[in-house]
Amino acid sequence: MSPMSPRMTNNNSPEQRLRKLFRELAENDQKTLLDFAEFLAGRGAAEEEMLPEPRDIPRPESESVVKAIRRLSEAYFMLDKDHMINETSALMAQHIMQGRDATEVIDDLEQVFARHYQKKLEQQS
Repeated sequence: MSPMSPRMTNNNSPEQRLRKLFRELAENDQKTLLDFAEFLAGRGAAEEEMLPEPRDIPRPESESVVKAIRRLSEAYFMLDKDHMINETSALMAQHIMQGRDATEVIDDLEQVFARHYQKKLEQQS
């Protein structure tokens, strides 16, 4: 019976058809089919793991530190903010408690978010 016979295509699920065809293949061809299936499965997983690029949200001329953190959190939506809480809190404290200029603090916040994004990119590859 040929692999494309009506009985095989109409009554059996794709998995059953694949199993039957696999059993009919020579051992070397079975290995080739398995290699190809693993390649296809891995390709799908790799596509799912691609890190999205940050959203391009322009920095307003006049922005508070709190609004900058919100903007950066939205731009870098793919990052786990819990991993950056110490750095962002320290910068916020420098601004509030020590009177550090908001523009300088926001510059540093942008670097913190960009650095964490870059680190995540490097971990992905």
